Parts: sequence; structure tokens; C-alpha cells
Amino acid sequence: MRRLVMLAAAALLLVPAAPASAATTLTNTGFESGLSGWSGSGYTESGGRSGLRLTHWASGAYQWETTQTLTGLSNGSYTARVWVRSGGGQNAAYLALKNCGGAEQRASVPTTDAWTQISVTTTVSNGQCTVSLFSNANAGNWASFDDASFAGGSTSGTIQIRGVDVSTLKKSEDRGGVYRDSGGTQRDALAILRSGGANYGRLKVWVNPADGYNNKARVLTMASRIKGQGMKLLVDFHYSDSWADPGKQNKPAAWASLSFTALRQAVYDHTYDVLNALKAQGTTADMVQVGNEINDGMLWPDGRSNNWANLASLLTAGSNAVKAVNSSTQVMLHLAEGGNNTQHRWWFDQATSRGVPFDVIGVSHYIYWHGSVSSLQANINDLASRYGRPIVVAETAYGFTLAQEDSEPNIFNSSLQQAGGYPATAQGQADALRAVINAVKAVPNGRGLGVFYWEPTWTAVNGNGWDPTNPSSGNGWENQALFDYSDRALPGLSVLGTA
Repeated sequence: MRRLVMLAAAALLLVPAAPASAATTLTNTGFESGLSGWSGSGYTESGGRSGLRLTHWASGAYQWETTQTLTGLSNGSYTARVWVRSGGGQNAAYLALKNCGGAEQRASVPTTDAWTQISVTTTVSNGQCTVSLFSNANAGNWASFDDASFAGGSTSGTIQIRGVDVSTLKKSEDRGGVYRDSGGTQRDALAILRSGGANYGRLKVWVNPADGYNNKARVLTMASRIKGQGMKLLVDFHYSDSWADPGKQNKPAAWASLSFTALRQAVYDHTYDVLNALKAQGTTADMVQVGNEINDGMLWPDGRSNNWANLASLLTAGSNAVKAVNSSTQVMLHLAEGGNNTQHRWWFDQATSRGVPFDVIGVSHYIYWHGSVSSLQANINDLASRYGRPIVVAETAYGFTLAQEDSEPNIFNSSLQQAGGYPATAQGQADALRAVINAVKAVPNGRGLGVFYWEPTWTAVNGNGWDPTNPSSGNGWENQALFDYSDRALPGLSVLGTA
């Protein structure tokens, strides 16, 4: 039915807009006056974010562009924003700023059923700039636009944390992994990340891992390197010998038979031991996660979320250990599913009602798993307001290709590309990361603290697979690294530098 309605609308309204008159501000930003003020192709219809919307759609392959040119501008930085919806499938669909005196700047339109704001920033050096809404699409592809804006300044807000999780880096290097900057020069991976804009490193800690990596000794080594680059440090306690996430929170083997009282003490002692060793070598942790993606608790079954009294006790023990080592180290409580407001409200209501001490709310948000950027935005805005804490997206990533470099099937595949809404290209990866960063920037009252890109250096290296008990396993992540299959830094890294 939607296609029939749109076809009828197209037949009536698809006419080139009259050329826009010169102005220093956008006119008819919500398309309530049809295409008045805009040039090019497109049509307006009901169902906008407010009132009407501009839509690109045709029954055959098409290339449409709707533009408005601004003149008489003072030279400097400007940002365009527009709210979008799209069914996806286009060869290209984006918001662009062009003819501004430098290279054209673009932000891709994601596949999304919910209205989502995208933005792009450029530097005007010739007194003018053209705002372009562009679609190069196949038959039946559609994208809608509403509530556009153009204003001086860069993307609103700033974030303090531009982080990278480099937990697998040491093992990669020990197995022969190399890293090159965008020009192809081989360099230290952390130095490349730092020069690209990263200012925070994240390291996970396992208790007794089978491969000997991500344990206390390795974390100390990597912490020295991170601090040596002038970066801050986030330590991520899994309280396990291997991966801990919403689907598994297994006790370390050495803790398996402990009573609950002894288990709580083990959490305190392990947390204190690692952090005190870091402090002793002059690399004090700046932030600490007490648990990793603990939507359903940790240290199952004792600390599962169906027993919140136990879970709160374990979390409090970990938090107290953090503060005992260094009172200024921030404590993060970290959940997955960054768009799941109902669950997150329930979880943090439980934690706060039981007096669990923490400073920062952390969420993982992979848009191909956890929902649109708009769902992330709505959730983190609410959490920041409801609990009065700053927000960190502690994990995000996106694929730059669908090709594989090792025999392990990649996690990010064609179906997840479709779910994520950005193409599996270097530009698509950069755009997806930028969208998540912009959501954090937009958290009210400056409570959007930052973003961590998860495992940007986990390239395909023999022996550095996902399973610490199996040296022959592949990693399944190499197409989401920030280094391509020639080991060169990808454009996504530079997004951190402009955050």
C-alpha cells in the first residue's frame, strides 16, 4: 500500500524544484512548502518527522539530488543535519556539503525505520556551500528527509573519550601481526591509533586464561604502552577465564567451588590486586569496569540477575576495591544492547535502589545487533537524565568488507550489513562509527562522555583466534578492524580524531 501511495504522490508531485534563491540560511527546512527553496528532484508527502517529508523513490533505477545553495557565508566551519528514514538497498544515499571551497563531505543515510539524525561538517573557504540530499538507487529503493539545518560550527558537542579496545594486540604482535598507517608505513599500532585521534585504551582482564594473554602480567605490559602514548586506561574485569557477555558469565575455574562469601572476597582481592599492581608501576587505571556486559549478572549462578541481592554485593565488592586503590578512578557498570531502554531502566533501578556505587554508565551498541542509532540515542539520553551519570558507549564496531582473510567465518556478514544499514565499505564503516559518536555527543547536559571502538587491531593473524584454548581458531573479526587486509589504517580511524 505504501508503494501505491508513493507512486500516486510521485505522479502528482515529482517536478523539478525552482532554483533556490541565494541566502545565508536554509529555507523550507521541513518541506512544509513542498520543494520551495530547493532545486533538483524529489517529492513531498505526508508522514514526516513533523508534517511533510521529502522522499526519493521511483519504480525504476534513478539518481536524484535535492539541493539548496547558501551564499554570503563567512568562511569557517559549518555543519548540516537532517533527519532521515530509508528502506536501504541504494547504491549510494547521503547528505553532502559541496562546492564549499574544499573536498565534498558526506554522511551516508542508514537503513532505518525510525527517524534518525545524520550530520556532516565542512570548512567553507569561498563564501558559499551547497547542501545536497542524494540518492543513486535501484527500482523501489526509498529514502526520506525532514527537518534539515545548516549552522556555523562543527558537529555539536564534544566527547572526552575517543577509545580503542586493544586487548588482542599483544598476542597479534607476538604471532607476527604488523600495522601500517594510511600511507603504508609500518609503525607501532598504538602510535598509529594515537595519531589517528584515540586518547583512551581499554584492556580486558581474565583470571587464568588458557593462552596466558589478558591476564594480570599482560595487562601490566600493555598498560605501560598505552600510558606511554599519553593515553588514559580503562580496565575491563570479566571475572572469568574467558569471554564474559550476556550469554555467558562463567566463574574462573579457581573460584568454582567457593562459597558466596569467599566468592565476594575473591572479586575484591582480584580487582584490588590487578589495579594496585598497575598503580605500583605508575600506570594507574583511569576507569574500571566491574563486569562486562552484565545484563544478566556475572559469576553465574551466584550473581545472576534473578538474585539481585547477591549481584549487588559482588558489584559493590568490586567497586570498593577500585576506590581502595585510587579514589579518583571511575567505576563503570556496563550492559549490552544499548537501545534496550526497558531492560536498562530495570537493571539500573535495581542497582541504585541497592546502593551499588558507580560513576559511569557503559553500554555496548553494535547497530547491526542492538538496533538503530535512534534507539541508542533515546536510551542513553534517558539513562543520563534518570540516573545523573555520564554515558560511555564501551563497545561499537562495523565492517569495512564482507570478504574473509582467514578460514573463520566472519561475524559481520551480509545479513548484518543489511540490519546495520551502512554498506560494508571503508566509508560505510566510518559513517557508522560517526553516527554512534554523534549520538553520544548529543546526550544533554554534556553527559555523553565517549566511545570505544572494539578491537580495531584484531586482524587475521595465525594463532590469534577467538578461542584461547585453540591456537588454530580464527578470529571472525578481521573485517571489523580499523586496519584493512594490507594492514593499513582505514578512514574510520580518522573519525576518532574529529570526534
